[in-house]
Amino acid sequence: MATPPSESALGELRKVAGDIHQAVSSVIEGKSDVVRTAVTVLLAEGHLLIEDIPGVGKTMLAKALARSIDSPMRRIQFTPDLLPSDITGVSVFNQDTRTFEFRPGAIFANIVVGDEINRASPKTQSALLECMEEGQVTVDGTTYTLRRPFMVMATQNPIEMEGTFPLPEAQRDRFMARISMGYPTGPAELAMLDTHGATSPLDTLRPVTDGATVQRLADHVQSLHASPGLRQYIVDIAAATRTTSMLRLGASPRAALQLLRASRAHAALEGRDHVIPEDVVALVPAVLAHRLLPSAETQVAHRTTTDVLHDLMRRVPVPSAAR
Repeated sequence: MATPPSESALGELRKVAGDIHQAVSSVIEGKSDVVRTAVTVLLAEGHLLIEDIPGVGKTMLAKALARSIDSPMRRIQFTPDLLPSDITGVSVFNQDTRTFEFRPGAIFANIVVGDEINRASPKTQSALLECMEEGQVTVDGTTYTLRRPFMVMATQNPIEMEGTFPLPEAQRDRFMARISMGYPTGPAELAMLDTHGATSPLDTLRPVTDGATVQRLADHVQSLHASPGLRQYIVDIAAATRTTSMLRLGASPRAALQLLRASRAHAALEGRDHVIPEDVVALVPAVLAHRLLPSAETQVAHRTTTDVLHDLMRRVPVPSAAR
């Protein structure tokens, strides 16, 4: 069993996370909860899906988080004609050496921003499956390991909008969490006009940490203690989604694992060296809702998977907070 991080390590983690949060919040006005979830996913070594209508700052959030870390960042604009090899890379024949040389694609970076991921075909979307799950790329029978930390931040337009392809269930299940930006409040939108009206705050955003530090802190996060009762609580939540008639697809075992990883990151940001049920409850909607499929009755009742989760959470017994 891994040794929980020391108080000094937790202190460093909170400071670095706070610096990242402050840097991103200087660009994204009035969305503290959204930024916090993004930082949580980063430290949990997950991937983030940002879903909302165009123009509310999805890509800006992804770019701001990437720029706050002094690590390579690549942006991929997903379009209907994008090819899988544009993402993963391709082997090119070198006439001089008479051999094939691998040309890395855009996925070879620490932070990969996938803009409007659901405007590409399912075939192209599937190029991310191995990258996101295993941290590697296989091209022409050769496997290439991606650098760590590795995080995909993808933006998605609602599927009702023209020119979009729904993400397959297997693709959605690779994302640790899904968030929505929402419209800004009146004061936040007014502040945005003042700060974004002439220049972009991204131009002046400076890195507050580096990739090596983020990776080291992420390793600390995964050593946080989670009691047997807490782990059973996560299993019970996942099982509840699989047995209810309100859903036709419940949470996968991968979903339960990522809920635990995200809960550890949430606990670390709170300065604790152990996970409590409140950490899990805070993350259930963001981590599970996008993986579930509602039943026909649920759709007819105009209820979302988030609504169903709230109902289920009231029925699952909560363990004591004792360590």
